[in-house]
Amino acid sequence: MVEAADFKARKAVDWCKGCGNYGILAALRGALMDLGLGPDGAVVVSGIGCSAKMPHFVNVNGFHAIHGRALPVATGIRLANHSLPVIAVTGDGDGLGIGGAHFVHTARRNVDIAHILHNNAVYGLTTGQVAPTAARGFKTKTTPRGSPEEPINPTALALVCGATFVARAFVGDMAHTREMFRRAIEHRGYALVDTLQPCVTFNRVNTYEWYQHRVYRLDKEGHDPSSYERALLRAHEWGDRIPVGVIYQTTRPTLEDQLIGLQRGPLAARDITKVDISSALREFE
Repeated sequence: MVEAADFKARKAVDWCKGCGNYGILAALRGALMDLGLGPDGAVVVSGIGCSAKMPHFVNVNGFHAIHGRALPVATGIRLANHSLPVIAVTGDGDGLGIGGAHFVHTARRNVDIAHILHNNAVYGLTTGQVAPTAARGFKTKTTPRGSPEEPINPTALALVCGATFVARAFVGDMAHTREMFRRAIEHRGYALVDTLQPCVTFNRVNTYEWYQHRVYRLDKEGHDPSSYERALLRAHEWGDRIPVGVIYQTTRPTLEDQLIGLQRGPLAARDITKVDISSALREFE
């Protein structure tokens, strides 16, 4: 039987006190436990940023990639062993700034991975620069007069790019965040969970209290996640009311389903001891 203690890594957690990442960490450990996935039963991939420490703090298979590249690395791992659940963890800057193109293509390809996006509107690790999800007018050390740019909407972008599971969570509701992570991991296809989490050090606007006055549960208002049109409307809702929960869910073939080379089972499980690669090597002579 899998227990919460099985996922506690030896490395001490060193985020700022009160950081929303603690809630995401606890919710991810809980989701893995709910699914009965032991430490060898999944892999967590990250990029660079405060969120990128997740593979160090969860006792599962982990891969710490470079900035913005968590999703292509996660795709490679999934294609090498499509029997292994893959969870990509990125920040909003890591995943939507330098990693923005990877976000688009991973969604449209419908790679079977769960993507947990830490959304705090700042680059926390590098001390509070403006991130792609920051609201226009948001003041940081790089935008002292306020950001002149419109923010990226992760949920709306994922929808128009073809994501088959799009959800939002707020770490102030731990049980619900845990449920969203579990459902994303269970889903067959690309699954985004846009996770709202305050940065207590560098974002004094989007605080726990700010979100608590605005978030509401979609499942309590009769939302139909099978409707693409309604999902788009909910994805664009922001301000006095911010929806959390499953915004959209559908099914279509995954990238892995459509690759002939994977139909005989995971590449990682194949016996390659008798494969003759001499002809390929001769090309480099």
